[in-house]
Amino acid sequence: MQRIVRFGDTDAAGVIHFHQLLRWSHEAWEESLDRYGLKAVDVFPSSLGISTSTSVALPIVHCEADFFLPIGIGDKLNVQLVPVRLNIGSFEVQFTFQRREQNVAVALVRHRSIDSDSRRLCDLPEGIDRWLEASSLHRGVSAI
Repeated sequence: MQRIVRFGDTDAAGVIHFHQLLRWSHEAWEESLDRYGLKAVDVFPSSLGISTSTSVALPIVHCEADFFLPIGIGDKLNVQLVPVRLNIGSFEVQFTFQRREQNVAVALVRHRSIDSDSRRLCDLPEGIDRWLEASSLHRGVSAI
């Protein structure tokens, strides 16, 4: 995935506002799921009456980001992601943001699987299991 930093992505100092990195991380994850045949409506429960095939939610239980260099307007960033299964009910996705093949930032987002109705911990949904397995066949790296 490639992102071009826009004016609206930046703060008063002219660098990206920190939350953009996490937003782009989530978008990269959604695009990776789609690449492996998982549609958002099949992964994320909906209360809007849209049919879903899951009663499992995947809330974020931890996130972090580190910035190594300033990221400003017009920068073209490549995003690489590495999904990692932690156990039967959780996984994390590690993201690397590069500008001209130089690491400028990294992020990590950890998810835990819960039953949407009871909010109790549960196993990861089958689709996420397949995505984790398929991405590991590509050495865990999916450049988007």
